[in-house]
Amino acid sequence: MAVVTRFAPSPTGFLHIGGARTALFNWLFTRHHGGVFRLRIEDTDRVRSTQPAIEAIIDGLSWLGVDWDDEIVYQSQRAERHAEVARQLLAAGHAYHCFATQEELAEMREAARREGRPIRYDGRWRDRDPSEAPPGVPPVIRLRAPQEGETVIQDLVQGEVRVGNEHLDDMVLLRADGTPTYMLSVVVDDHDMGITHVIRGDDHLNNAFRQAHVFLGMGWELPAFAHIPLIHGPDGSKLSKRHGALGVDAYRDMGYLPEAMRNYLLRLGWGHGDEEIIDTERAIELFDLDGVGRSPARFDMVKLTNLNGHYMREAEDGRLVDLIWPHLQALVAPHPLSEAARDLLVRAMPGLKVRAKTLVELASSAAFYVRPRPLPMDEKAAKLLDPEAKQLLRDLAPRLEGIDDWTETEAEARVRSFAEDQGKKLGKVAQPLRAALTGSTTSPGIFEVMALLGREETLARLRDAAA
Repeated sequence: MAVVTRFAPSPTGFLHIGGARTALFNWLFTRHHGGVFRLRIEDTDRVRSTQPAIEAIIDGLSWLGVDWDDEIVYQSQRAERHAEVARQLLAAGHAYHCFATQEELAEMREAARREGRPIRYDGRWRDRDPSEAPPGVPPVIRLRAPQEGETVIQDLVQGEVRVGNEHLDDMVLLRADGTPTYMLSVVVDDHDMGITHVIRGDDHLNNAFRQAHVFLGMGWELPAFAHIPLIHGPDGSKLSKRHGALGVDAYRDMGYLPEAMRNYLLRLGWGHGDEEIIDTERAIELFDLDGVGRSPARFDMVKLTNLNGHYMREAEDGRLVDLIWPHLQALVAPHPLSEAARDLLVRAMPGLKVRAKTLVELASSAAFYVRPRPLPMDEKAAKLLDPEAKQLLRDLAPRLEGIDDWTETEAEARVRSFAEDQGKKLGKVAQPLRAALTGSTTSPGIFEVMALLGREETLARLRDAAA
């Protein structure tokens, strides 16, 4: 049997971390088994579903590198098909018309609250003849759920899960205005799309028991269910914005790489021995549902950031320059960046990327290479360039002007020789030199910086700082 999975978000907001992990698990499972991964936008809530949210979900998946097969399915465009199934269930005796008024339903809910019972429809129209219906009350169609025995789900993550059928109520399939409910639409779409495995958060486990009876009522084969534990914050509580429950677009803006996010989300609830660094190709090779744990995973920003640092060190230099380019343009505005600046950054990248853990950090640390003169100084650098330091720089400049072969090795030799002649430790010269050339007290190796900046730019920045 060919594997077919789906990711089915409701477009009422951004693609959050939990949804991104669900999409990734579906995608990895499908690619591992050589199947088909489909995207379905569950936009039946026309009030809360928005086009910007749809675009944010699609953009987030694309950035994450989770690509889908076939055309996107929009649930709202299939409403007539959903309604048709409700009518088929009605004709087969697996559903019935309910004429309960809104007032009756409100009284039913209130009585349940008073008596401390779960709020469930009491089945008052389950066996009544529609001829008894009050005038002017449009009916809904309700599922005729079993009332005895139990429903069993053989879940691929949770194991065998059972619920007594007395706990299932006769859920609404088709509203009085003829629109289908979410619970019906999901089942019809999963069947019509040929979904073989429903992989989703375990907050949907209760839905599976109810949805199973729609499948059974239509004589359809149930898909395999796999309900993944939710993600919690580091403190074990429900994940919230204070823990990092943001949209994946926010992580992109904070400077995380998609491959780092894929690796991190993979390890949130799935494991393979002690492996932490698992690239996408290996993840596809290894991923299966037997590696998904039953306990909630805990989101840890420190781990994500450290993992991102690893992938940045592994990333191709030109790609990193392209990724930080918009950040750099903003930092040096209104001065445009040139192709020469890009070439310089590519050459400088090996020394820069080992020190940064996000693209935002990388852009900030790289900016000094391409800023126009005079170079702005941060507070520590400005404080370091006192009159004594400036005099040192003025005295150093002629030594550097005499270098014929401008290399990192030769620059280091001249600075060391100058420090010895001045009777000073190297740091007493190197630190003001660093401040003058970078505008900061931290940077890649200062002799590497000198070699990359070149003779003319190095000397010009020295003159600026010493002036």
